[in-house]
Amino acid sequence: MGACYAHSSSFILVAAIAFFCVGSVNSENPYRFFTWKVTYGDIYPLGVKQQGILINGQFPGPTIDAVTNDNLIISVYNDLREPFLISWNGLQNRRNSWQDGVEGTNCPIPPGKNFTYVIQLKDQIGSFFYFPSLKMQKAAGGFGAIRIWSRPGIPVPFPPPAQDFIILAGDWYKRGHHKLMHSLWRGHNLPFPDGLVINGRGWNGITFTVDQGNTYRLRISNVGLTTSINMRIQGHKMKLVEVEGSHTIQNTYSSLDIHLGQTYSVLVTADQPPKDYYIVVSTRFTRRVLTTTAILHYSNSNRHLSATPPRGPTQDIASSLYQAKTIRWNLTASGPRPNPQGSYPYGLIKPTRTIILANSAHFINGKQRYAVNGVSYVAPDTPLKLADYFNIPGVFSVGTIPTTPSRGTNNAYLQTSVMGASFHDFVEIVFQNGEKSVQSWHLDGHSFFVVGFGSGRWTPQSRAHYNLRDAVYRCTTQVYPKSWTAIYVALDNVGMWNLRSENWGRQYLGQQLYVRVYTPSKSFRDELPIPKNALLCGRARGRYTRPF
Repeated sequence: MGACYAHSSSFILVAAIAFFCVGSVNSENPYRFFTWKVTYGDIYPLGVKQQGILINGQFPGPTIDAVTNDNLIISVYNDLREPFLISWNGLQNRRNSWQDGVEGTNCPIPPGKNFTYVIQLKDQIGSFFYFPSLKMQKAAGGFGAIRIWSRPGIPVPFPPPAQDFIILAGDWYKRGHHKLMHSLWRGHNLPFPDGLVINGRGWNGITFTVDQGNTYRLRISNVGLTTSINMRIQGHKMKLVEVEGSHTIQNTYSSLDIHLGQTYSVLVTADQPPKDYYIVVSTRFTRRVLTTTAILHYSNSNRHLSATPPRGPTQDIASSLYQAKTIRWNLTASGPRPNPQGSYPYGLIKPTRTIILANSAHFINGKQRYAVNGVSYVAPDTPLKLADYFNIPGVFSVGTIPTTPSRGTNNAYLQTSVMGASFHDFVEIVFQNGEKSVQSWHLDGHSFFVVGFGSGRWTPQSRAHYNLRDAVYRCTTQVYPKSWTAIYVALDNVGMWNLRSENWGRQYLGQQLYVRVYTPSKSFRDELPIPKNALLCGRARGRYTRPF
């Protein structure tokens, strides 16, 4: 039940499946088939038995390995007693928000049923992860890593490492995902986490074995629910080489802040005396600091861990902000194509519009809610994408969230918030954070240039401090307390796309919206047709997808 690779001899089968699902076949790019069975199972991430969500019996789930432009055929069988969906953090699903796997685009997979995702990794490389997107299922597992390798012949700006390691780290709760969801539903925020895990294990639960003198690639994702983390390796430096599909200037760090939903690739050379070393992950910007460790083991050593794990930064904002500004695009490196990343002169393009999004906390009807520009998102009974396709009235309206925050009012209201945008708009988005906690924002279907960070309130004069040359190009960015972050994004992917907080409690309680990237064109070059196998629910139930 893993992946299988389709060669030309099986092209007829490939064509039938792809045509059935999306109505198009790309004969030039390989297909990789995955069959996933989603079940409950006992897990012990913090030493206490819990009911977890497993994929093919694994926690974390199996790693997806693929190459730029590959087609993924992922058949998901839901053996849970509840609906289920998987989303793909960072995969752009070009022309195909039908496969995004969030509540606004897809009907959940009912218990005992299956759904087959058809995803092309068009013009993407790098490190990402998948996760359960419904309610609080992410708190029970069901997540795993995605590695997209460069095509043969495309230059990579560093020598091949001896081995490639996955680190899925983040905060964890001992109480189950249903209890967490009910607590949120009753109007309470998530409590402080019980601990941290690395690849589903607690303190020293994972060992990475290395040979002295070799260099290794570590792909590190923060898959937690509520907290930023810091990672460091005792006695070793980390050379940053890639961030969410972009090659970066290769700066060296002794520790690295990784905010919710973010992924980094670093190179680590085993250049120290042979023994065991701590890999340390700790919470960032929390009064109480949680810590967990893994082990970096030299294969030629019989010396075990000594001393104590190295301490990291805690609540200091300035060092994190400084580090964020040093993470920049490698202009001369190739991306998924052979031309240099810097051949796209984003700094010379004038934005067509400016959108300012301010997060805030409120009590609405006596319950805790979170909002964007005073609007706290509520999910409708029918996925937005289906309602849009079938022209179902009363599900949502475009423009139900203002593009700038209202001043002078602390009121917020519940609404299915959808913001309209035109295909090929080049937009400046400012995330304004007036709260005392770090925010983390993610946009599905796109990557964006993080052009600026600043304290206080953003003004047009803040643009004088933008990085218009080599800002990092990624899909998830942090916003520091009482501060702003500005991004430039080319809305070049038609569809319905989720823009959300990566703090999962805040997302669940309304800190999200959808961006409808629209074109009047009906060409499949702009957007693929509805999949024939699309699940239909809510007010779309009983309708038909398409005859072929």
